[in-house]
Amino acid sequence: MKTSTFTQAIVLPISFFHLLLFLSLPSPSTGAADDLKCNSNDKNALLQIKQGLNNPDNLADWVPTTDCCSWFGVECDTGKVTSLRISDREVSGQISPAIGNLQYLRFLDISFLTNLTGTIPSTITRLTRLEILGLYGNKLSGPIPPSLGNFKSLRLLDLSYNLFSGSIPSSLSKLPSILGIDLGHNRLTGPIPESFGHFVGKTPDLFLSNNFLSGPVPKSLGYVNFSSEINLSSNNLTGDPTFLFGKNKTVITVELSSNLFEFDLSNVAFPDSLKNLLLDHNKIFGRLPEGLTQLKLQSLDVSYNNLCGKIPQGGILQRFAPMQYSNNKCLCGAPLPACST
Repeated sequence: MKTSTFTQAIVLPISFFHLLLFLSLPSPSTGAADDLKCNSNDKNALLQIKQGLNNPDNLADWVPTTDCCSWFGVECDTGKVTSLRISDREVSGQISPAIGNLQYLRFLDISFLTNLTGTIPSTITRLTRLEILGLYGNKLSGPIPPSLGNFKSLRLLDLSYNLFSGSIPSSLSKLPSILGIDLGHNRLTGPIPESFGHFVGKTPDLFLSNNFLSGPVPKSLGYVNFSSEINLSSNNLTGDPTFLFGKNKTVITVELSSNLFEFDLSNVAFPDSLKNLLLDHNKIFGRLPEGLTQLKLQSLDVSYNNLCGKIPQGGILQRFAPMQYSNNKCLCGAPLPACST
């Protein structure tokens, strides 16, 4: 669910995952974290990163004669750079391969830079301590490097709102500590990797919306439990993904809107934890199951499908606007017009 916003030239929606990423990052600092000055290797790497960004005015305090632990967006621990955050800036350029020389880096957030282009440098995988990797809201392109699956400590990976193309690397399932992956709003093609049903650690929340993914959802995803959210909306996915549901699951939000899914909704059992269910703009048929009345839903959208029958009475289903049920084959009953007898 969308809970907050960042702004660039336009307002972009940010999910709970983005909010978690944002809150996990230290605040940009203008003072050193300790009495030790940052080591020379880190300073040289930062200066190369600044050069790769064409020495923007808003990084004017990044100068060789000052302690880099006092530079804007830089955090240190015992003189070593552990956090780098450059966001919401008028910046053109590319990410320098020197990023890989910040060997103590744990938090990296390079986001919403107006014209950050190029690819993800291969050297980034040398950051073996990295826990947060946020490169969202830029114009980065090319394939997502399979080597990103080599991170051992990475908890959050956000590459959304870029121009990445090609397939999703199956190697991302090898991330043992990952809690959330957001690859939404790119140009990714091909199927969802079957390996995403076999993460080596806890199954992360997964955001793959607004790409060009195709084919059926791998059945392996039915054997895992998404603790909070899965968002596959606005792709070209097909088939029957109802194995994502089930009374034994604990998922809170499922977004499958704007795909080519075609299945009978009549007998689907939903988990009691479900609060947000978005199925609009598909080819779903059958009736709305009575079990929906038992859920404490906060949002529901089944519009633009082929559903029929009377909307179940009870619970909060009648509190949703008619438009959330509109443009179905023969769905009727409050909040839609009464069914014909």
